[in-house]
Amino acid sequence: MHFSGVSAMNFSDRLKLSAIAFFLMVSASANAQDSADDAAEVILTIEEQWQADANGDNDWLDEQLLEKFSGWPKNAPAPRSQSSTRKWDRFDDDQSETVEYELYFQNIVVHGDVAVAHYFYTSASQDKDDQVEVSNGRYTDVLVRTDDGWKFIAWHGGDDD
Repeated sequence: MHFSGVSAMNFSDRLKLSAIAFFLMVSASANAQDSADDAAEVILTIEEQWQADANGDNDWLDEQLLEKFSGWPKNAPAPRSQSSTRKWDRFDDDQSETVEYELYFQNIVVHGDVAVAHYFYTSASQDKDDQVEVSNGRYTDVLVRTDDGWKFIAWHGGDDD
């Protein structure tokens, strides 16, 4: 088979076309790698937030939630701001502590400087009476890339009924 358009090209044009094709292929590969790296960083950020909370380290609230944060736990009547989340996190810490958890990431979409992560979790908490309760649930977290790494701007989820 012979393509008249290709045969009519001179060597210089074919070389330019090959260079463009090579550039596009390398660029797509680099973008795929960047996307995988971004997804890994998002997972790490979410894991760090859960670990900090389990450790009773409440600094994560100021370090990982953006000032304009709005999260809506399933057990809350309305979305919570950063300060409201801090208040209720302290209350929850006084009621029980997380003794173990595991996260099961289902899907992460990174678009520019925004990431959406969907995941399930299993969490075991121990209350003041040493009773352990295991719960399962799901979250959708929305993060944005900042100069200091990925930060939460929104989330929704909680224990399954």
